[in-house]
Amino acid sequence: MPYRRLPNTDQARLRALRTAIMLAQKKESEDLAFSAKSLNRLRAFYTNFETTLIHHKLARTQQEKSSNAYLETVRKARLYLSHFMQVLNFAIQRGDMKSAVREFYGFNDKKSPSLIMDSEVLEWGKKIIEGEHKRVSHGGNPLYNPSIALVKVKFDQFVDAYHFQKTLQSNTSRWTSKVAELRKEADEIILDIWNEVEEYYSGLPDDVKREKAIEYGLTYVYRPMERIKNDPQKVSNNVFLN
Repeated sequence: MPYRRLPNTDQARLRALRTAIMLAQKKESEDLAFSAKSLNRLRAFYTNFETTLIHHKLARTQQEKSSNAYLETVRKARLYLSHFMQVLNFAIQRGDMKSAVREFYGFNDKKSPSLIMDSEVLEWGKKIIEGEHKRVSHGGNPLYNPSIALVKVKFDQFVDAYHFQKTLQSNTSRWTSKVAELRKEADEIILDIWNEVEEYYSGLPDDVKREKAIEYGLTYVYRPMERIKNDPQKVSNNVFLN
């Protein structure tokens, strides 16, 4: 005996809800296999659920499209900051500058600050740029290859991209939460409708009942051994995958 399987993806949930609405539009109320109460709840819920899924998909797509450009911007900013600190350390090693100048930049040992995390690039980019301006204002000679002006250009590009990416991530997270909130209600509506449909056709033979129920979007799945016993064409007509 095949068993009923409820939708387990958001798109499958949407299809199940849409199928019920379309049948309600086609059939007279007295011929509909589920109650007017469930239909009213379905209509009130469907548009909101569909719209939320669309916004969630758009937010996620926009974030994914922006991701590659953002990663390249981070890589460039990290590279220029790293090279600038290397030039600074080389100048100290040659004796062109005293080691104390590192204090202008916020670190005081030979090891350059970590730039692994994006937040570290954001933190140290500000300190390095401000530190170079302070050192030069105290009479120091500007460093080049790269110059602090070029470093600042790459860093400012990163800052803009960083905040934009955070906004995209926040949007995606917000819509993800909204989808999660609606998912439980979608499951409740689908379950109620499917239960009512099966009850409506309960007096019919099992195979006829399933055939009628499938019209309303109900999904029946055969167990492995049942698939072997049944004709493949019959199975394909009764099994709808999500």
